Amino acid sequence: MAIEVLYLSHRKLPKGSELTKPLRGTGGSRSAPPRVWVKASNGAIARPAAQPESASGGEPLRLSKRMAELGLCSRREADEYIERGWVKVDGVVVSLLGSKVLPNQKITLERQASAAQAERATVLLNKPIGYVSGQAEDGYTPASALVRPETRWAEDHDRKRSRFTPALLRGLAPAGRLDIDSTGLLVLTQDGRVARQLIGEDSEIEKEYLVRVEGTLSRADLARLNHGLSLDGQALKPARVEWLNADQLRFVLREGRKRQIRRMCDLVGLRVTGLKRIRIGRIMLGNLPEGQWRLLHADERFA
Repeated sequence: MAIEVLYLSHRKLPKGSELTKPLRGTGGSRSAPPRVWVKASNGAIARPAAQPESASGGEPLRLSKRMAELGLCSRREADEYIERGWVKVDGVVVSLLGSKVLPNQKITLERQASAAQAERATVLLNKPIGYVSGQAEDGYTPASALVRPETRWAEDHDRKRSRFTPALLRGLAPAGRLDIDSTGLLVLTQDGRVARQLIGEDSEIEKEYLVRVEGTLSRADLARLNHGLSLDGQALKPARVEWLNADQLRFVLREGRKRQIRRMCDLVGLRVTGLKRIRIGRIMLGNLPEGQWRLLHADERFA
């Protein structure tokens, strides 16, 4: 869609015209800088978010970044919604990419955006050994290849999507890693809100694992597994690690470094012989059979 940027001042249009009304947070003085408006090819005129002084509520942020911080959507989705005119800042539609807002401004989504989000699916898969979490690599098959009509769990009774359609695979991406030689719960989603909640930089969602090991572990090294180890020169967050039986440990982590559990065990002299993820946040793997999948239902939440 073609757009034209218009720089308008109060003196260039008839008094009382809608476009001559000052933006919220700006003065109406003749010395004020020109305001930027956007004219679309269809003739519609929209304005970006008002740009109040930073002293009135913190430093300005890109609108798309702020929307992602608030958990409204991903940054990519935010740009799409802004371009479509589905975003309001303090009750005013904002359709200019790159617009900035202050932390105390109210951001809302139009019903079209909410409807689009409701159509996005999240898949829970019990990944077997031999499948990679993301893109195919070194001849291995991505876990998303298991999302087929015949591998859907027979006990998955999602009323909204009772039938499998190709649209379910569109934009489906893993929200977190699970090593090729590990099994258990893997989340694949079309929803940027879910992805950010699970793998965003500030994510605190717990992941729980059952880990079979070989070797001996002292009390001191068990304490180090809980807190005191570093990987790649960076200290790990506190974990919860405990024995379940003679050869199996339970790990609860709030981060997901590459092959983290295996590398942690290496540091204390243990060798991992089996690893299974059984929980992400409030979502349990439960009785979902290996190699099968189900949908995250509307009333289920990770946190």
